[in-house]
Amino acid sequence: MLLPDHLKRNANELAAIKAIAESGDDPPVLMVNINTYTAEAGYPDGDLHHQYITGLEKLLKRVGATILWRLPVLGQPVGEQQQTDEILGVWYPSHKAFLDLPKTAGADENYRLRRLCVQEAVIHRCDGNANMNGAVGSNEEPCSV
Repeated sequence: MLLPDHLKRNANELAAIKAIAESGDDPPVLMVNINTYTAEAGYPDGDLHHQYITGLEKLLKRVGATILWRLPVLGQPVGEQQQTDEILGVWYPSHKAFLDLPKTAGADENYRLRRLCVQEAVIHRCDGNANMNGAVGSNEEPCSV
């Protein structure tokens, strides 16, 4: 297993992703990664974090994926969640591409760096065809806090 034990996989969600990947109708997918980094990673400017992100970008290209955005988390005005350092939006051309990532050349090294850098992670699967410039419909008001 490439992920550390404390980053638990959701077996039901992985089964759904595999079913989509094998269905013949496998649309793009946006994975929203909510990461908390270890002190050793030195986020945001540490060498270890830089190695991890640089390697991740190269690895993603091998499956046709890309990081659309990376955002530092500045605070949490609503809700209770453990500290979060960064949120990444990673676009994959298909669910199969997401599943292929751990089997891609260079994955072992990147997952090694991930184990050193990522203390906690939550990944949400989202519609990869969504209009990222205005995901809320034009007739809808944005929600307020």
